Amino acid sequence: MRLVRFGNPGDEKPGVLLADDRRKDCSGFFKDWNADFFRSGGLERLALVVGAKSDELPDVAEDARWGAPVARPGKVLAIGLNYADHAKEGGMEVPEEPVLFMKAANTVVGPYDEVLIPRGSVKTDWEVELGVIIGKDARYLDSAEQSQEHIAGYCISHDVSERAFQMERCGQWVKGKSCDTFNPLGPFLATCDEIPDVNNLELTLDVNEERRQTGNTGTMVYNVFFLIHYLSHFMTLEAGDVITTGTPPGVGHGMNPPQFLKAGDNVHLTISGLGHQKQAVGQA
Repeated sequence: MRLVRFGNPGDEKPGVLLADDRRKDCSGFFKDWNADFFRSGGLERLALVVGAKSDELPDVAEDARWGAPVARPGKVLAIGLNYADHAKEGGMEVPEEPVLFMKAANTVVGPYDEVLIPRGSVKTDWEVELGVIIGKDARYLDSAEQSQEHIAGYCISHDVSERAFQMERCGQWVKGKSCDTFNPLGPFLATCDEIPDVNNLELTLDVNEERRQTGNTGTMVYNVFFLIHYLSHFMTLEAGDVITTGTPPGVGHGMNPPQFLKAGDNVHLTISGLGHQKQAVGQA
């Protein structure tokens, strides 16, 4: 299944995206794609509804805004330097353990919403990443294989980053990662059965129709299942949480000379099996 949310910011409703790319309104059966939904066996109930009543579900208007495919998460956890070639372009060593930082939960916006350059920023950068949505609380998991039982699905995540805030302002990376609009998600959450091999997905990102990033999840230093197992030993991963798993090479900070986003730019992201995002860049 492919889960979507639609409507004005703060007033989104839950829906599904059918095989013919029609969006269907599921708000008559479910409140939202949130922690309660995932914890209560919601995906199983949704599969029954879609299987039996897909033709009866109301259509979503074609011009209805696409929201993030999950409600505001409790946590957005992010992994740094998880592609060896990305670490190299930044002049950094491949980490011996996953590098973890957090993004504020209110960074999450829709896949086609405007990305805003923060006031005073001159180094706002792009990063295409695979997003993982937790489907069942995970704490002290026994193995990486067990992690698969705790995944609701996958989506595109744009880990927008302000490099001066991140690295030059005397603090942890969170300063440069948590500005408003800095985590477009979607357009849909693909459940695990939709993605036969999460460790072989192509990722791309273009700025103004020029290719900047190309990668494959198969080159991650630490794959999705390892990451969930690893993180579960530091904190409880809760249903609805988002993990954004690192970016391949080609970020603006690694270019010679460095290049960064400016108002009026357009960014286009794709991951195989997970659709595409497109954002116009504006000024806060």
